[in-house]
Amino acid sequence: MKRLFLALLCCASLPACAQQPADPAATAKPTPAVATPARAAEPTYAAGTPEARVRAVLNTLNSRIEVDRIDPAPFPGFRQVVAGGQVVYVSDDGKYLVQGQVLDVASRTDLSEAAMARVRAGVLETLPMAERIVFPAQGETKHRIVVLTDVECGYCRKFHEEIAEHAKRGIEVQYLAFPRAGLGSEDYRKMVSVWCAPDRRKALTDAKAGRNVPTRTCTTPVDRQYNAGKRMGLEGTPMILTEQGEFVGGYLAPDLLVQRLEQVAAERAGSAPKPGG
Repeated sequence: MKRLFLALLCCASLPACAQQPADPAATAKPTPAVATPARAAEPTYAAGTPEARVRAVLNTLNSRIEVDRIDPAPFPGFRQVVAGGQVVYVSDDGKYLVQGQVLDVASRTDLSEAAMARVRAGVLETLPMAERIVFPAQGETKHRIVVLTDVECGYCRKFHEEIAEHAKRGIEVQYLAFPRAGLGSEDYRKMVSVWCAPDRRKALTDAKAGRNVPTRTCTTPVDRQYNAGKRMGLEGTPMILTEQGEFVGGYLAPDLLVQRLEQVAAERAGSAPKPGG
């Protein structure tokens, strides 16, 4: 179930699946890591325009909300807003805010998901390949996926137990870090140790198998990847995306993952029914 946008506006909270640490001291001082680059400045909107009115409305609800973009909605009288990993629609006069799936009946396309995919694709472009932990395909690479993962989550571990099976099916897996317990947590420190290890793939495999990974600190992208996950609308780990930012799903067994990837590719090419069809 998607998070209510109102919760984001009222308290700018972390996604429900990103569990807060029980010990407040855990977040007092995160392990030293790479500084997260400042986000690009939000575009300015000319006074009197629908975009300016929508931004003013959002500002009255929560002045700290970070808006990725405001575009004309695919239906008249509204603007489409992407903020905090979610898509909502605000009326041009600023009176109404609507959240939910918007389906183009003719094309059977989920327009809200299409908007989020574009945002995710842009976010992924800011995350260098060298900062990802990559498990290559075996033989020909048929699919490349990006997986936001956590070393403690059960389904993340189950997915990784099958990494060799994914490779056999021609799937390249590119891992990004998303410590669900938050920055500065024990979970976070484990993931920093993984990303600081001389052999990241082995360290990640060991951590997910419950084996000890030596504690290390270094300049890592864990903070940046964690914040990117929030911007991309992460609701649970693992979160599987295509390189184009399309949402594939959470945990999927190898054969089901292949089927889903083929479905997404067909939808992108316009040769398969869209979700909701």
